[in-house]
Formats: sequence, C-alpha cells, structure tokens
Amino acid sequence: MTDVKGRQTYYNCWVTDIEVDVFNAIELAACGRSRWVIENGNNNTLKTKGYHLGHNFGHGKQHLANTLATINILAFLTHTVLELTERHYRLIRERLGSRYEFFLHLHVLTIYHLFQSWEDFENFIMKAHEIGPHAPTAPPELTKKGLIRRYAKRKSR
Repeated sequence: MTDVKGRQTYYNCWVTDIEVDVFNAIELAACGRSRWVIENGNNNTLKTKGYHLGHNFGHGKQHLANTLATINILAFLTHTVLELTERHYRLIRERLGSRYEFFLHLHVLTIYHLFQSWEDFENFIMKAHEIGPHAPTAPPELTKKGLIRRYAKRKSR
C-alpha cells in the first residue's frame, strides 16, 4: 500500500493458491489483514483475559505444556460458543463486564458451593444481580413513563 505521495505505508505477504491479479489484489490483501486481526484478537484474549496462555506451562512432565495449552484453548472455545448461543450467559457477562470478572465469580462461588448444573450456577448469578428471569418488574400502579423510568434507575443502582 502506498500513500498519495507514493511512499510505501504497508507491506505484507501471504501464501495462497489463488492467482493474484490487478482485479483481486485489493480484496485478497483485505482478507489477509482481516485474518491477522482475528488471530491477534484471539491470542490477546487467551493471553490477557483470564486464560493465562502466555504463562510458561513447561514445568512438569513431558507433555504437560501441550495438555494445559489445549485445555485453555478448549475453555476459550467453550466460552465463545456460550457467548454465541446462551442467552443467560450473555446476560451475566454483560452485567459482570470482563471475562476476568466472570472467572473471578466462577472461581469464588465454586469454592464455597457445589452447583448441581451449569444452569443452577447461572440462575444463582442472575438472581443475585436481578437480571434475566429474576429482573424486577414495575408495580402496576406506576404507569407513567417518568415514574417507571425513575423506578428502574433506582433498582439498577
């Protein structure tokens, strides 16, 4: 890529079996850059958002590092699938904010309580935060928009 003065502003290369020509070069470069952004985003999440993939797992037996890295990647995949398919998981994550905060709650709660299922765990969190099926409803006498809005704001604090 070059700027208006003809100076090179970006350079990279990719391996492809697609024949590159004047008509598809820009689209292929955009696809390559998109893939790079996705890979870096995933790697950043695995290293900094609670999965600890950057930690050196080389301590221990012969295949320990590979095993622990595989478990971390499977956890990331599981959480990504939950994010895409599980409404209650999304509600909890929205309320708690970061993955790190979610992992902290998961860690602490499972130390002190054995949940019968994942749904029981989600239900416990939603009840504590009054979200999802446990969200409070406005009393019937509050029918004007302003009163309902004030009630909702007071309850969310």
